[in-house]
Amino acid sequence: MKKTHAKIYRPTAANLRRLAAALRRGELVAIPTETVYGLAANALDGRACQRIFAAKQRPAYDPLIVHVLDLRQAAKLAELTPQAIALAKRFWPGPLTLVLKKKKNVPDIVTAGRDTVAIRSPIHPLARKLLRLTGLPLAAPSANPFAYISPTTAEHVREGLGRRIKHILDGGACRIGVESTIISLHKPTKPRILRLGAISPAEIATALHCVVSVSKQKPGAQAPVSALAPGMLDKHYSPKTRLVLVRKISGNVRRRAPRNSAFIQFKKTAEARNQSNAFQLSRTGTVEDAARNLYAVLRRADHGGFTQIYSERAPVVLGPLAAAINDRLRRASAK
Repeated sequence: MKKTHAKIYRPTAANLRRLAAALRRGELVAIPTETVYGLAANALDGRACQRIFAAKQRPAYDPLIVHVLDLRQAAKLAELTPQAIALAKRFWPGPLTLVLKKKKNVPDIVTAGRDTVAIRSPIHPLARKLLRLTGLPLAAPSANPFAYISPTTAEHVREGLGRRIKHILDGGACRIGVESTIISLHKPTKPRILRLGAISPAEIATALHCVVSVSKQKPGAQAPVSALAPGMLDKHYSPKTRLVLVRKISGNVRRRAPRNSAFIQFKKTAEARNQSNAFQLSRTGTVEDAARNLYAVLRRADHGGFTQIYSERAPVVLGPLAAAINDRLRRASAK
């Protein structure tokens, strides 16, 4: 029997109550956040979280991020250090994930068997309403097949997981468009950023009044027995079409590219404006616009029937969010 597609729900009060009840029953619900759409389940229900791994075909060594309403709920799941409290008070709700020593009530499947758990409090109003209605912490990695391009609209979710899940809450396009910054506070004297995002290392260092290091994984590194946090695998966020990362889409790059290649520029040039194989990350020239559009543009290029995709990096002079975009592009282009 052919499976039907997931239903996309409008964010009415009745639908939110219906989806909250589904989450309490152990079902999966794709939900919007300010970063990307997440595939949510009751974080305290190991069997429900196993359904996330099955739907995404996600390896068990890749842990999940747990979404909470506030510090009070976080304290039930993890040991809150003074640094964690300081960062949460400064950046929560928002796109910052804290890796902390977990408490015993967090199922091992959520943390890939590690003694730490990744926690954040989303700012998206619909995610927060579901957290309130369920009264539960929600494990929610990106709502897409494992290692594929992250979803930033409800339709992206249905395209990738529509035959594997039943419920998708439509919250419109994600405001930020790249995943949260992740910082490990497991070693209080050595805070370390594991994944770049919208909140910069400098902002975190200012809040903590100390030096903060940034993890640098070597290209081609093998997957660990269990990752410290999501998004640390070398190949991730990847289109099915081969992606080649270059400093700039130049005439030389275009001449050397195979026939039927696509080209993604940070901002489209005048000569590329009417070309069907030319894509742009930012219409306004801002890095925020580029981050919002990144995954949608990668998807359009991937669906275009091209033999290869070339993308230029975001200009590093545009700051930390450009570094986050380039981190995603590097992983998307990894062999």
